[in-house]
Amino acid sequence: MDGQELYGGGFGAVVISAPALSVAASDAVQQAGGRVLRTIAWTEVADQIGHQAGRPLLLVDTHGAEPAAMEIALARIDAVATALDLPIVVSLASAEIDLVAAMLLGPRVAMLCDASQVELVAALAIAGTSISAPSLLHSHFREGESERLRRLNAEVARIAEALARLSVEEEQSRRGGVGDRHQSFHAAPARVHPGDAELVRRMIRARRLRDGFFGAGLFEEPAWDMLLDLYAASLEGSQVSVSSLCIAAAVAPTTALRWIGKMTEAGLFARQPDPGDRRRAFMVLTPRALDGMRAYLDAARRLGTL
Repeated sequence: MDGQELYGGGFGAVVISAPALSVAASDAVQQAGGRVLRTIAWTEVADQIGHQAGRPLLLVDTHGAEPAAMEIALARIDAVATALDLPIVVSLASAEIDLVAAMLLGPRVAMLCDASQVELVAALAIAGTSISAPSLLHSHFREGESERLRRLNAEVARIAEALARLSVEEEQSRRGGVGDRHQSFHAAPARVHPGDAELVRRMIRARRLRDGFFGAGLFEEPAWDMLLDLYAASLEGSQVSVSSLCIAAAVAPTTALRWIGKMTEAGLFARQPDPGDRRRAFMVLTPRALDGMRAYLDAARRLGTL
């Protein structure tokens, strides 16, 4: 079925998969309400991707693909998807997280790790809505809504930061009187303490300790768990791969990958290529996130919670 044209209804999709799995992948697209425009084998991606008309959704199924072929194909897929602003749904195995994330991690990419057919169909249906707008006017409306949501999120974050700052200033005022209140307007920059790395590791261990008493899955907070892990790694001078960060999140890999995408889009995480292996990337905290973690630990110390 390599390169074969198919027809149906709804959004259009291009399927990249091993030939033996192309039928199952195409069925998932159709169950999600879409139509398959083309199926492409991994070895033919460089020649065929991007030749179709319009802006299709890309379904990338990495199961059964050779790593060498994937490395070349993923780079090409990323280039085409970035140029045409195409949404991508990736179905992958946990062993392929680092290779895929090194090439395709981004806000338009939904990565499903060891997903069921139901999960894949749901992801395709959601991604398909982003390219099935009936008119340019509706597309502009969606972009306007997206911008308003972005501004609202930024405003909520600003308010949260202001409230946190006021809380610290109020606590300092209560402890030290008027003189301290005046000083709080000129607070010293947050400092890194020698024991911060071990402190953060203890915080992580304490969070995992709860699971042993109450069961797993009750205290999921992947964004915070990953922030803690990356901050500890930064203090220790160590590097964290995408697959390792997924483990640190203490949730299902698909959920962790989704949060990594959100945190990257929010400007808190950044992807850093491995100079010694292009098939792997490391995740790091951005300067904004590092400043936030330092300020958080300082504020927690002043409040006596650490």
